[in-house]
Amino acid sequence: MLFQVGGQGTRPTFFEMAAAQQLPSSLRAALTYSLGVLALRRPFIHKILDYEDECFALLMLVLETHSLRTTDGSFAESLYGLRRRAVKIKVKGDNKGPDVREEINHTGLEKRQKVLSVVFLVILPYLRSKLHSIYNKEREVALQATLWGHEDERFGDTDYFDGAGNSTVSMSSSDAEESVRDRLRKKIRKIVAACYPWIHAGNEGFSFAYQLLYLLDATGFYSLGLHALGIHVCRATGQELMDTSSRISKIRSHERERLRGPPWLKAVQSGLLSCAYGVLDYAQTGLIAAVFFFKMMEWWYQSAEERMSAPTVYPPPPPPPPPKVAKEGIPLPSDRTLCPLCSQKRANPSVVSVSGFVFCYSCIFRYVSQYKRCPVTLMPANVDQIRRLFDDV
Repeated sequence: MLFQVGGQGTRPTFFEMAAAQQLPSSLRAALTYSLGVLALRRPFIHKILDYEDECFALLMLVLETHSLRTTDGSFAESLYGLRRRAVKIKVKGDNKGPDVREEINHTGLEKRQKVLSVVFLVILPYLRSKLHSIYNKEREVALQATLWGHEDERFGDTDYFDGAGNSTVSMSSSDAEESVRDRLRKKIRKIVAACYPWIHAGNEGFSFAYQLLYLLDATGFYSLGLHALGIHVCRATGQELMDTSSRISKIRSHERERLRGPPWLKAVQSGLLSCAYGVLDYAQTGLIAAVFFFKMMEWWYQSAEERMSAPTVYPPPPPPPPPKVAKEGIPLPSDRTLCPLCSQKRANPSVVSVSGFVFCYSCIFRYVSQYKRCPVTLMPANVDQIRRLFDDV
């Protein structure tokens, strides 16, 4: 399947390059959406979605390797009739004279350039996706820490002591249980969270600069990766498009001739090779159909009317973690049915709304009336913030 957007000459238009660059992301969104729908009836597909980055990177590795080997272009570029060509610049005239001219010649890709193209097309996007996910997780942790405090300062990870210094509720902190590997992993995540915004900003800045220069016809390189590899993306000529199928058949016949072993083993290997090539050809066609299907569904379900009539009722947020307990506050008893103030079974249980801890109504009323604070967290409180709990009704 081939799509030619337009333009004249061998230089692709900006829109052709932009469409080829955005095709992998559209393909990934289409596959994720399709697998998500199938996972509603086949729960085992959720395992594939859990490793979405790895599965998509493996798929693109197969497609990009096959496309660069047969057409000298990436999977998306070959669909738009584009090919990658190595750039060789020749200087004409005297190097010291004022009439120095440069002539750009395009040649076929070398093996090193094909391997590096796979790295730029598959490996680097995969690493970028993993760094982005790590950054988002660390940002969520930092946001929760600003709202509710760090995990090691919460109620579940704190030791409470009585007046004599004896521990009443002993809970080991998270730092004591962490291994060296976990600590190293946390440090790496913090470093990634600190460095990723700068890396992302630099990458987006270079991409914008190269695309703007390409649009203004100031450079022949659409991206920094192509410039580093010394590759121009050009339109394929009519003869090249006609020779592509014959080239693919020659490559496949050459691979069949390289098979070794008894005749029956060669027959089996040739059959498996033919099946693999057939599956790969059908996969390319199916993936393109999935992209167009996803785009149609996206246009159908995300119209302007639906966005305006979108529901404004969102699910409730998760409950906040337990409040931090003050070091100078009253220790909590090991039996949670006892009142921390009188150390007796709670009568008329009541809660202080600012902290959430439960006491006897008479005990907490006298304490708050006198000290104007919660006895456990030492947070400011008044008698109007005491709520009666009717758990025994």
